[in-house]
Amino acid sequence: MTEELEKRQLINELNTLRKRLEETKAELSRLKQGAGNVLLESEKRYRRMIEATTDYIYTVTVKEGHAVETRHGPGCLAVTGYATEEFAADPYLWINMVIEEEREKIKDHARRILTGKIESAIEHRIIRKDGTMRWVRNTPVLHVNEQGCMEAYEGLVQDITERKQAEENLKRSEEKHRNIIDNLPNGYYEVDLAGNITFLNKALCATFGGTRDEIMGLNYRAYATPESAREAFRVFNQLYKTGDNHAKIMHYEIVRADGTICPIELDVDVVRDEDGKPIGFRGIGRDITDRIKLEEERIKLKEQLNQSQKMEAIGTLAGGIAHDFNNLLMGIQGYASLMLLKTSPTHPHYEKLKSIEKQVRTGAELTKQLLGFARGGRYEVKSLNINEIVSKTSQLFGRTKKEIIIHDKLANDLWCSEVDQGQIEQLLLNLYVNAWQAMPSGGHLYLETRNCELDEGYSKFHAAPPGKYVKVSVTDTGLGMDDKTKERIFEPFFTTRDMGRGTGLGLAAVYGIVKGHKGIINVYSERGKGTTFNIYLPASEKQIQQKPKINPVPTRGRETIFIVDDEDFILDVTREMLENMGYNVFTAKSGEEAIEVFKTKKEKIDLIIVDMIMPGMSGEETFDRIKEIKPEVRAILASGYSLNGQAIRILDKGCRTFIQKPFALADLCDKIRETLS
Repeated sequence: MTEELEKRQLINELNTLRKRLEETKAELSRLKQGAGNVLLESEKRYRRMIEATTDYIYTVTVKEGHAVETRHGPGCLAVTGYATEEFAADPYLWINMVIEEEREKIKDHARRILTGKIESAIEHRIIRKDGTMRWVRNTPVLHVNEQGCMEAYEGLVQDITERKQAEENLKRSEEKHRNIIDNLPNGYYEVDLAGNITFLNKALCATFGGTRDEIMGLNYRAYATPESAREAFRVFNQLYKTGDNHAKIMHYEIVRADGTICPIELDVDVVRDEDGKPIGFRGIGRDITDRIKLEEERIKLKEQLNQSQKMEAIGTLAGGIAHDFNNLLMGIQGYASLMLLKTSPTHPHYEKLKSIEKQVRTGAELTKQLLGFARGGRYEVKSLNINEIVSKTSQLFGRTKKEIIIHDKLANDLWCSEVDQGQIEQLLLNLYVNAWQAMPSGGHLYLETRNCELDEGYSKFHAAPPGKYVKVSVTDTGLGMDDKTKERIFEPFFTTRDMGRGTGLGLAAVYGIVKGHKGIINVYSERGKGTTFNIYLPASEKQIQQKPKINPVPTRGRETIFIVDDEDFILDVTREMLENMGYNVFTAKSGEEAIEVFKTKKEKIDLIIVDMIMPGMSGEETFDRIKEIKPEVRAILASGYSLNGQAIRILDKGCRTFIQKPFALADLCDKIRETLS
């Protein structure tokens, strides 16, 4: 349309010039006989009019299909630097002005004009007389006689250098901006009103997983999930109808070339023409895969934190219950021990008393599991090789559960770990029993140990320090668990067994023991595919320590023992037990009373037994005050809790030994002799 319009304008200009020329000629004829001055003035006016324009007209006379004469108008000087006379003197001047690489194109254009096959304009470059290069536009107009033969053609030559430079600048600017857009880290797209892609940058090509040629022209419905395609249609339609210019699609799913789904966030802006009418849409597309993963990770960490806080709260409650229960068991154990001291093995009540002691030990094992879950600490920590504990416990378990086939793969160079052997044995046996219950018809149990180093990323996720760990894996081929069950397996009293078949404390104790050892525990399980527990215990560079032998016979003594405890029945039974073994005993029911008694009897007292948890002045503060009075005092710390942080702190201050309630008479006597030696 633009080229046709320009052609019509040029024809009108030529006709106007021709008309003026004819008028001038007519005027010259009328005034020829006596108006010489008027004629001269008219010629000058016409020449000034022609020379005033930067375009010029040339005329080619045609005879029998050949150009026989070419006349260049006066404007040729302004355009080419050559005068009319120079063109008249050299018929090849024009073609020689055309730059060499475009001469054949111009010659072919001229030949086609002579055959009457072309009237379209042509643009090319010429070298002016001063050596500068200019762009020109040559627009021919054909003159055909009544017989249909071409007599001549005229052309309008226009200097279009400035326009070409503007176009080139615009092109470079567009390329520059296209390059900027093409190298954006986020995707950029343009679509027409039908939703067909008209442009997209490299980043979006990478998101699609295809090349630009493969994607260009695709409709948004072809590469989006059905739900996302409907959302895009809704947004496009809304922007088109409401006159709004911007919208955002927070979650738009692209179906990549390989069939995978890629979520992106889309900004949508309306593209309008000069009249403000919508002609398409464009915007930025951000791949939000990593953002979604981070959000999922954040939610997972939050859930893990909530679970950890819940377990901590339940553990605190369980620890308090276990502590109080141990104090009660202490009374039962103590009185049973006293009665056994004065009861002959042949007495009818002897076996009953022994049965009471057995039940106390059973109750103590139960509270030990509670304290294990409560992460109340460890009892006797030593540097050990976990392989020995795994071998010992698996052999013991294997002898009682013949239907389970045990496979072990234990590392030969396994690092040592500082652990409480009894707790780790309990942990492993609990896991074995859990596996056995998951394999009612028998199955395979796989045990594996190995050394591993955890980086900061993994260990931080589990709230543990990075470094060297000993990994213990317990895998069964049992029923497996669903996700809902996995979320609750470490909760105390949670069980999937029938009523009466379990306490629900086994895995809770496992969790607490691992955490008490500053370790990590993970569980992997699928319904019908078995379960794997992975336990990571901090490695130690200390040498393996051998467990001391325990004397089963109570040892007598004649020293003076000072007992501090807030429970009357514990004071009474402990005093009576020690007095029966030959010891002299003083007692105090509180920390404040203990300080006053010790001040007056410090020279007589050889050893104190102080309870860790007491109202008012705690066991730790009581020990500190007594130590100020007599720095060399020998002391045993007693508690219904296990060897936790507070207990370790008291031991570090100089308290010689720790004893766990409920304790038997023989154990107490051994601790006293150990502390006094």
